[in-house]
Amino acid sequence: MSKVEDFLSAKEEQEIVEAIRIAERNTSGEIRVHIEKSTSKDHMEHAMEIFHWLKMDNTKDANGVLIYVAVEDRAFVIYGDKGINEVVPENFWNSTRDVIASHFRKGDFKTGLVEGVIKAGEQLQEHFPWHHGDQNELSDEISKG
Repeated sequence: MSKVEDFLSAKEEQEIVEAIRIAERNTSGEIRVHIEKSTSKDHMEHAMEIFHWLKMDNTKDANGVLIYVAVEDRAFVIYGDKGINEVVPENFWNSTRDVIASHFRKGDFKTGLVEGVIKAGEQLQEHFPWHHGDQNELSDEISKG
């Protein structure tokens, strides 16, 4: 697989976007997925750059989460904003990471992302529940680089 466009079909992308919408119904947290071919940088460092580039660090409660995937590198990162990191335990994202990784190992990328997004939403709900008047601050669409 060499192209980002081949990683997921249009239908699979829409299923992931729908998972984001579902996950965000119960949390004020904001979830995004970014997919790109590869990076020569450290994956975590690059995920932080993408997080900033997508303006995910501009949410009211600093509670954005990026799931970054580098297709050819066979790597992904879950990166949460400082508002999340200030209130959650250090291993907070481990279960989400494990869900995604288990599906990715089988080549089932869509299911890994859908279930990872849903898991992230469930985890965020505990610390950042949805309140009446909460607005969707970030696009739910998958970004690509």
